[in-house]
Amino acid sequence: MDFSKASGLAVYLQITQKIIIDIQLGRLPPSTMMPGSRKLADSLNINRKTIVQAYDELVAQGWLSTESRRGTFVSAKLPSSHIAENLCTETVTYTPSAVTEAPSSQGNVIDFNDGIPDTRLIPFEVLSRAFRHALVISARANRLGYDDPKGILALRKAIAAMLNMERGLHVGVDHICMVRGSQMGIFLAARLLTRPNDCIVFERLTYPPAREAFKSCGANVLSVGQDEYGINVEELEQLCKQQTIRAVYVTPHHQFPTTVMMTAERRLKLLMLAEQYDFSIVEDDYDHEFHFLHHPVFPLASTDRAERVIYVGSLSKVLAPGLRIGYLVATAAFIERCAAEIMLIDRQGNSVTELAVTELMDAGEIKRHIRRTFKIYSERRATLEQLIHQELSSLVDFELPSGGLAFWLRLKKPITIDNLAERAFSQKVRILPGSLFTDDNEATQAIRLGFASLNKLELTEGIQRLKRVLSAP
Repeated sequence: MDFSKASGLAVYLQITQKIIIDIQLGRLPPSTMMPGSRKLADSLNINRKTIVQAYDELVAQGWLSTESRRGTFVSAKLPSSHIAENLCTETVTYTPSAVTEAPSSQGNVIDFNDGIPDTRLIPFEVLSRAFRHALVISARANRLGYDDPKGILALRKAIAAMLNMERGLHVGVDHICMVRGSQMGIFLAARLLTRPNDCIVFERLTYPPAREAFKSCGANVLSVGQDEYGINVEELEQLCKQQTIRAVYVTPHHQFPTTVMMTAERRLKLLMLAEQYDFSIVEDDYDHEFHFLHHPVFPLASTDRAERVIYVGSLSKVLAPGLRIGYLVATAAFIERCAAEIMLIDRQGNSVTELAVTELMDAGEIKRHIRRTFKIYSERRATLEQLIHQELSSLVDFELPSGGLAFWLRLKKPITIDNLAERAFSQKVRILPGSLFTDDNEATQAIRLGFASLNKLELTEGIQRLKRVLSAP
């Protein structure tokens, strides 16, 4: 293993990624015993704690498992397939060498949205200074004219560096197209992938605007089930045997709306199915930064050897939805097609905003903002967990999500879900009932509660109001 300090990615994460790649390529089959941490550290001439960190991360993500007194093994739950084996040119035996919180309510309504960040936390002075610089620089350099429809080069370079260092991707500026938020990225993917009556697969509960984007392009939208481990890949495989699938849309890191994280074995199986049945994967990684239990899991795109994944990301959850900065990552050829579509839509993005965000990234301001908001959102997450246990334990079930900015509450007793939101609004609390996330408004006994935009007082008042709604006969 070779490690690069210049890459910016922590060594333990470089080790993590290299082991994941070996697992995906079939070099490390399920149940393979891994070298002991001390032995591997000695072989690589690095600190044993680094290996322990890497193994802990791989166990947390589901790639490895530990057995008391036996050691660490590649998870036996991972699929073994000839597809993964065929991706290798040879079989290799694994060896070590190989803020002030003012009320955010509107009209005294507590809004449990779908996971919108708190715009009160934006460093306005820093942001306004960056915009002023961008305007001055653009005006003096006569750069307020037309620019590259893929986005300004400096920002694409900054995004590429961030993705390569922090998310394990291997991309350059030619693989990135800036868009006005993740929804535009999803629509571009839908427009380029979909021909009339193409079959596009979504999970039964999913992000409605994404489903509607594909429908608007003539897609025949199909649904498969999901559970606490993510998309039901067995059901997807049966569907693939019955008809041609053009693409599958997923939110594997924090599934929308249920918040679950897709397990390693299902991620690997999904990539295998994409290769076997010749479909694309649209990976919507809408709030990657906010993962609270361990280091965020690398995206599907980080280990996509067959170039099947179209990766959609956004800075909206980091800064504010109103700034409209997102990006789409794919092959260079696909990105060129995106640029051609953008020429038809609005010619280019907002170069001033892109320049300002570039300055924020280069100066490290965005990372500082993420660290600050991460701490605040982590505290609010803990507050909401405590409030639900105290006030709603007899009414709902839930699992504390490992990441994301929302909770998914399952109602213990069936209620009339159709007018739940209306009844809640009468108590001045806005909620999102589960039926909103189905294709046909099917009654779903669940609620999605976003917590990031509400402070402790607002969360407390909101849960008390919700309790009155759910307790009403």
